[in-house]
Amino acid sequence: MEREATGPHFEVGNFERREHPRIAVNLPLEYRRVGESGTRVGCTGDISEGGSLLHLPEEMEVGQEMGLRMFVDPGFGFLSIEACAQVTWKGRDNKQERDYRIGVKFVEISPKDMRNLKSFLASLTHLRIPSEIPPKLLSDLGIPPAKAKKDSPEC
Repeated sequence: MEREATGPHFEVGNFERREHPRIAVNLPLEYRRVGESGTRVGCTGDISEGGSLLHLPEEMEVGQEMGLRMFVDPGFGFLSIEACAQVTWKGRDNKQERDYRIGVKFVEISPKDMRNLKSFLASLTHLRIPSEIPPKLLSDLGIPPAKAKKDSPEC
């Protein structure tokens, strides 16, 4: 069933169905429709172990498969994560008329790229832990306490 959103894509049901929580992060990416040779560029809006929200310059059809290469900070020891993905929903971005919001699920990803994705997501999760959470509570939840970092001004 094709679902085209006319506004922001929010559904309580989506969050209940998701096996993996998504983390908002803007990563540049290249994508290629299966069966086509040329690549195009876009970016992620969020990502999880199971899929991603993509911002693309063109509309994609629900069910369309594509190859993705998402670029991350080289400080992680790798430069990109590659996956084969399938479009699960589509919509327009109200803020950017020429921007399409595309929800995808990963249908194929190598074990190495999955390890890299999990490592990248774990690093983002640890960055988001508020410092006022008691270390004992973090430990009880299985989360190592974050090292204290000096706050830097936002640019």
